[in-house]
Amino acid sequence: MPNLRELENAMPVAPLKIAALPSAEKLGHRINHYMVNFRKSIHNDKVKNDPAFHGYIENNYLVDLHIPRFGSGEAKAEFGETIRGKDLFLLVDVCNHSITYQMNGYTNHMSPDDHYQDLKRVIAACNGKAHRINVIMPFLYEGRQHKRSGRESLDCAYALKELRDMGVNNFITFDAHDPRVANATPLSGFDNFTPPYQFIKALLNAEDDLLIDKEHLLVISPDEGALDRAIYFATVLGVDTGMFYKRRDYSTIVNGKNPIVAHEFLGDNIDGKDIIIIDDMISSGGSMLDTARQLKKMNARRVFICCTFGLFTDGLSNFDSAYEHGDFDKVVTTDLTYLPPELYSRPYFIEADMSKFVTSIIDFMNHDVSLSNVLATTEKMQGILDAYNNRKNVDMDFI
Repeated sequence: MPNLRELENAMPVAPLKIAALPSAEKLGHRINHYMVNFRKSIHNDKVKNDPAFHGYIENNYLVDLHIPRFGSGEAKAEFGETIRGKDLFLLVDVCNHSITYQMNGYTNHMSPDDHYQDLKRVIAACNGKAHRINVIMPFLYEGRQHKRSGRESLDCAYALKELRDMGVNNFITFDAHDPRVANATPLSGFDNFTPPYQFIKALLNAEDDLLIDKEHLLVISPDEGALDRAIYFATVLGVDTGMFYKRRDYSTIVNGKNPIVAHEFLGDNIDGKDIIIIDDMISSGGSMLDTARQLKKMNARRVFICCTFGLFTDGLSNFDSAYEHGDFDKVVTTDLTYLPPELYSRPYFIEADMSKFVTSIIDFMNHDVSLSNVLATTEKMQGILDAYNNRKNVDMDFI
């Protein structure tokens, strides 16, 4: 646990409770496991004797929460224990399509709208009794509809405003499609985290023959929107970066978007180099696979795809075919959103575990300690790179 001494000398805002909605139960249990171990490792006599630290060390921080549904499809949220005076962290995954409910005899899969509505139900069930309400929503609800261009809705900004008006004090998300959407609620807490350290840690753990230098590695942005991520990643690794831009047909609209005509590459020669493509999400995966395919045609040695959210909205068949064809070598994605169970059996899949990182965020926020302790990933990345390049034992447990 980083900066443990700073936490030991800080008072918690209030007793901690974590409410993992059904969509995020798996991640919630992982976070709870780490939090129990973190708190038990604290060496501070005040924790055991000071009444201000009542409830600080527990065997479980997950709150008893239920969201039953009626036959009509309507639902309600109810707590099975008191949350009065608690520092409550609500964890929700709006992309978990695996959860179903019965309505009029039909089985429905929950959509992002359903998960968002459940989140509002849980906030309403607090009845103003929680000391503070914090929402952790890894995939930002309607984050792809973050700006208005024409006669259309502005869903993400409105959702943030709605949550603020319901009493949410802090909002935590990961790799927002455009973090400037925080301008919708400029006086409310909005934190956007990125997982570059978890990406490189997972990749180095899976591959033992990478050469991290300008002659052998290149970081690619699949479009202009991901360029900032690629530049940071490449700078820390000490390698060059390149970019594809999407040439679109602006004369037609298909499924609400202008179709992509071609991906054009801007960057240095990639002949014989390993390539890391970094982006925020894999939706259907079509444009990502097209990018990887073009890189292989340009004689890239290996192609590694790193994306924060692996949604795989069109299933895994296109990735299976592309892998068999040799278009890419590995896909690294986090466990922040639901991943289909069959993905874990694929030879090209690498999971970047984010649960320990999220636990650190919760712990620091519960103590009102600066989150710069969590954000400072550059030094950690350089440390793991030095160990890897020197072929020493890499400590994969520290954050």
